[in-house]
Amino acid sequence: FMSETAAALCLSAGYHDTGDRMWQMMTLLFALVPCALVQLSLVFIHRDVSRDRPLVLLLHLLQLGPLV
Repeated sequence: FMSETAAALCLSAGYHDTGDRMWQMMTLLFALVPCALVQLSLVFIHRDVSRDRPLVLLLHLLQLGPLV
């Protein structure tokens, strides 16, 4: 999960260096939107299964939810 996100960010940086803004934005869109949706769904799963924990919510906001 983390390596895929890192690879997408490196690819986006490469597109930025070459000046190709359309591919850069598409790479970021297709990499970060699914990450945000996964984190959002994991927040609801943790909220339904266990009690409210602020640390878990913070980790989800920092996109580190799958490590929990």
